[in-house]
Amino acid sequence: MRLRETIPADLDILLSWVPSEADMVLWSGRTFTWPLDRGQLENYLQNAQRRYWTGLDPESRNPIGHASLLVDNDAAMMRLGCILLDPAARGRGLGRELISAAVRTGFEITELPAMKLGVYAHNISARRVYEDLGFKETGRVRSTEAAVEAGDFDVELPSEVRVERPKNREHGDWATNIALQLGKKAGMNPRQFAQVLSGRLDDIDGVKSVDVAGPGFLNITLDAGAVGELARTIVEAGPAYGTNDALAGHTINMEFVSANPTGPLHLAHTRWAALGDSIARVLRASGAAVTAEYYINDAGTQMNTFAASVLATIKGRPVPDGGYPGEYIADLGRLALTARPELADMDDDEALPIVRELAYEAQMADIKETLADFGVHFDVFFSESALHESGAVGQAVDRLREQGHVFDLDGAVWLRTTDFGDDKDRVLIRASGEPTYFASDAAYYLSKKDRGFPEKIYLLGADHHGYIGRLQAIAACAGDDMEQNIQVLIGQMVSVNGARLSKRAGNIIELRDLLTWLGTDALRYSLGRSSADSAMSIDPQLLQKSTNENPVFYVQYAHARTHAVARNAVSAGVDTSNFDAASLDHPTESDLLAALGQFPGVVAQSATFREPHRVARHLEVIAGTYHRWYDACRIAPLGDAPVEDVHRSRLWLNNATQQVLANGLDLLGVSAPNRM
Repeated sequence: MRLRETIPADLDILLSWVPSEADMVLWSGRTFTWPLDRGQLENYLQNAQRRYWTGLDPESRNPIGHASLLVDNDAAMMRLGCILLDPAARGRGLGRELISAAVRTGFEITELPAMKLGVYAHNISARRVYEDLGFKETGRVRSTEAAVEAGDFDVELPSEVRVERPKNREHGDWATNIALQLGKKAGMNPRQFAQVLSGRLDDIDGVKSVDVAGPGFLNITLDAGAVGELARTIVEAGPAYGTNDALAGHTINMEFVSANPTGPLHLAHTRWAALGDSIARVLRASGAAVTAEYYINDAGTQMNTFAASVLATIKGRPVPDGGYPGEYIADLGRLALTARPELADMDDDEALPIVRELAYEAQMADIKETLADFGVHFDVFFSESALHESGAVGQAVDRLREQGHVFDLDGAVWLRTTDFGDDKDRVLIRASGEPTYFASDAAYYLSKKDRGFPEKIYLLGADHHGYIGRLQAIAACAGDDMEQNIQVLIGQMVSVNGARLSKRAGNIIELRDLLTWLGTDALRYSLGRSSADSAMSIDPQLLQKSTNENPVFYVQYAHARTHAVARNAVSAGVDTSNFDAASLDHPTESDLLAALGQFPGVVAQSATFREPHRVARHLEVIAGTYHRWYDACRIAPLGDAPVEDVHRSRLWLNNATQQVLANGLDLLGVSAPNRM
């Protein structure tokens, strides 16, 4: 598409493209007032910092679109916006051509290195075009895209360009294989492609050098000022540093723990309690809307057995065969009897439902209290019995039948899950008319769907592998995509060396006892730093050591040291009144800044792969890098030496490290102590 300068004669045409106030707001936000008139548009064209273009139809050469470019030389930045297209021309891809032409022209008429989008958040279609062209919220620099737009290459750009930290820091600060990806597509040798692109990258302010290595790798080295500026960015961002938009637009329901309300939480629940909460945190930090949900299995014969066990202790009888043992059952009995003294004299049939409700409420209160002590938060506690009482289970069967996946056989009602990879079809309603637990699973899945959760994540224990296929089949039978709408994660077993069985519960290791013994931080961190799909054994002796071999101590001590360093620096007269990014040029400072700069990407990867252990492992890298920097670089001057900007700048770097460590520990549900 060809552009020309907008002229007064274009204004009446432009007015005709904005027939309503809604169209005006979509185009320009509140730049103008309604009703829009020619006078406002004439004033709009008077800004000397702006360039105004009219896009011409490639076929008729008639005006078909408008774009405006703000040229801010002081900020070394362009801002492209006010994109407007003739409504009659929409649907032909001309909006994309208009924006592409404006991008190309902007880089041709200025020497500015970067361009930001200037589109209002509610103009979704325009924003998608920008993003498809490579724009992000932080702007787009004159590099690969600019080279394409300027005609250096004729190639379609990938949606993402992979840029990584080189393993060998002698190879620069960043490396990319983009030339290997696109060289052949552009009809060029990848190394030749890289040479052209390196020239573009060299023009970017803050880039010290760009080297072409091997068959076409680009190794990019930034100058110390550009690298060091990250320290100030982190401090100013504060708790928000590390957040990203990798999963923006995702709405997720994540169910985990979901222990039966018939006893206390124990070791088998501990891993998913820690990991589930951390996964929810990294998902939210990456832009997803997450609801953490606990499914209460409060229906079925287990609840009757639980109530009968508690009632037996009230009546002074032994717990029935198959009942629940342990002192906690007697404790629940005493609580129920205190609340309703008349239970001791009631017939069992009359007392049982009362005991069931009282014991259930007390046990759930204990579970919630333990989770809170463990730093685990749930947004929703969802009752299975509520599904049955509301008729949702029967309705689920009817809905799945309407989808064509339910059939009747031998008096029972079945779901044909084998159509979607399950190893066998599943019974929904037994011949006796009683719904199966699988029917509750189906109703629960549909409930999540009805409550507006396109994505459902289930976190299950190692003994639940068989549930993967059946839950995915439920999703497919409900009309969902098994790859997109449901994910089932399996956590392997965890053991604790030397752990004792609970005196209160008799045959389990209680989570509450583990917290008293090891502490929340040690337990959360040790569980959070290992992948869920590998079995693990916790060494209590290691977790109780105040040495660098204890991972949680190592990271927490690094955070506490940043506070001690800051306190000592302030006592020596060092403050943050000035910042000279270029002074942070020691090799250990470059290494530390590199590790801090990787943190948002690590958070995004942790969310994408549901692996918060990536955060923990990276915190250990940061801690080690910080300790080496501390050994090599002084923040407070020696003796009576004056305080210089390098000391102030190092205090900024110290505080930036402090912030990243605190942010990362928070994602793992671990405290960040100021002193140790």
